[in-house]
Amino acid sequence: MSNDTYRYIFGPVVSRRIGRSLGVDLLPPKTCTYDCVYCQLGRTTHKTAERGEFVPLEDVLAELRRKLDEDRHIDYITVVGSGEPTLYSRLGEFIAAAKRLTDVPVAVITNGSLFWRPEVRAELLLADLVIPSLDAGDEAMFEDVNRPCDGIAFEQMVEGLVAFRRDFPGQIWLEVLLLAGVTDEQVARIKALAETIRPDRIQLNTAVRPPTFSTARPLTAEALSRIAAVLGEHAEVVADVAPAEDAAHRSATPGEVLNMLRRHPASVSETAINLSITEQNARECIEILLDSGEIEAHRLEKATYFRARTG
Repeated sequence: MSNDTYRYIFGPVVSRRIGRSLGVDLLPPKTCTYDCVYCQLGRTTHKTAERGEFVPLEDVLAELRRKLDEDRHIDYITVVGSGEPTLYSRLGEFIAAAKRLTDVPVAVITNGSLFWRPEVRAELLLADLVIPSLDAGDEAMFEDVNRPCDGIAFEQMVEGLVAFRRDFPGQIWLEVLLLAGVTDEQVARIKALAETIRPDRIQLNTAVRPPTFSTARPLTAEALSRIAAVLGEHAEVVADVAPAEDAAHRSATPGEVLNMLRRHPASVSETAINLSITEQNARECIEILLDSGEIEAHRLEKATYFRARTG
């Protein structure tokens, strides 16, 4: 029903961390090195550590050029989406080309699983900001929570993060996603590992959207704040953003909303905030997409979230 103008570029989305973020998705849905229990996009359908050019680089860059001509109010070009971006074998080429096109800084949001490979670290050196993940404090918890593909070991992954910090001149913000009664009990181990990785920031998050497995339960804001204090002065809880002041002057199409929900499941209010539109506009688009069967609703505690149907 929806004819999307863009296949690989989405947004700009108002990010809780980096402002107006123009998303770049270089992978088919759920191509990842992990199958995390908390993933908001559902089960990984292609779990692999094999890199490849999953989408044509030239097509991605053509979309990026067009979007940059349309919208100059962008804080970051962010490589993120429906899988692990370092699996894209031409990631370094994309970052270099993006930086030739614009002065907008490039961020990469990654699970960090392939940083043990020197070629991956070399490609990421071209970015301005890298946000890798650390969700566990030992191998057993890593296997239970992140469920990595064969060939990725916890110690190897951590060593890759440490090695990248030695060479990378830009900002590293380490995302730590904690689950109630599970990884929140490993805070001391995670703190010790973070001290060896030496990120510029530690950003605490939890399962705020419907997870793949119902056992992945969120922590309260109070618990996250207590843990941030334990982790030290560089730790912060990722905060929600406020609605855009000019939302009444913007509007989105159902196709644009679908494009975002494919990568970021959201409630009506989050959709409005993410796309800088009114809640009425967001609700109307979501109702159209629900009627067409392109998205589905998921209830989590007191909120209803919407995400694109897979397959």
